[in-house]
Amino acid sequence: MSDLTLRPLDPDRDLADLRDLWHEYLEWGNDELQRHYGLRMGAADAMVADGLSHLDEFAPPRGCLLLAHTPAGLMGSIALRPSAPGAGELKRLYVRPPARGLGLGQALVTAALQRAREAGYLRLRLDSARFMASAHALYRQHGFTDCEPYAESEVPPPYWPHWVFMQLSLTDSA
Repeated sequence: MSDLTLRPLDPDRDLADLRDLWHEYLEWGNDELQRHYGLRMGAADAMVADGLSHLDEFAPPRGCLLLAHTPAGLMGSIALRPSAPGAGELKRLYVRPPARGLGLGQALVTAALQRAREAGYLRLRLDSARFMASAHALYRQHGFTDCEPYAESEVPPPYWPHWVFMQLSLTDSA
């Protein structure tokens, strides 16, 4: 997509837009969890506030928070943070509905993988609700495979049956 711009979060100019994007993402996720499994993760406002209070987890050089902009504005995000020794974790991949199918998710994942390699991670992990099948397909295109739940995941154990946990060796997929 030629009119796509990926760039790191600039807290001074992007915080309000990021708050809105993450709120939309978490509301959508909660609605889908309710529809598919009769579950909710918690109030989106509280989860967004918590996420924004921990933006330092995504700080370079070991992390990043990338934003995807089109002429219509902020359309997506992905984050990378340190996890277990040698491992990073992908978080908050979200593309707004009007921009889906335009390659933003692909661009965000590709950029995050490059940042993970530059940060020296040996492997990446992620967790994703089971209903997010298109995201799982995208991750698999990049070489991610299913794995067991991992301790550093934010997902509470009672929710694990409704989640997919994935990993990617960065030493095998350079």
